[in-house]
Amino acid sequence: MKINIHKADMQIITGEGYVGKVEFDVTGHKEAYELVLQSKKGNEWGYSLHFLHEPGPEEEMDAVDEYLDENDEAFFEMVNAAKRALKSEGE
Repeated sequence: MKINIHKADMQIITGEGYVGKVEFDVTGHKEAYELVLQSKKGNEWGYSLHFLHEPGPEEEMDAVDEYLDENDEAFFEMVNAAKRALKSEGE
């Protein structure tokens, strides 16, 4: 699965920890996605996956969700993109 990251963002929010978003598309999929990330301490991450603009085929979203759940390298590429955004904001 070819993931193309377009935009990433992360903030530290009091009481919630790290909260980030990654906007991306997947080659061959009809619609773009948004991955919302959350971690209290920045080491264990929860996420939710949404269509970015318009609803698309649920089976495509399910395939992306399964891919990110099973492929640590792809998931942490998303996390690291958001973390880099946090670091550059503080510089």
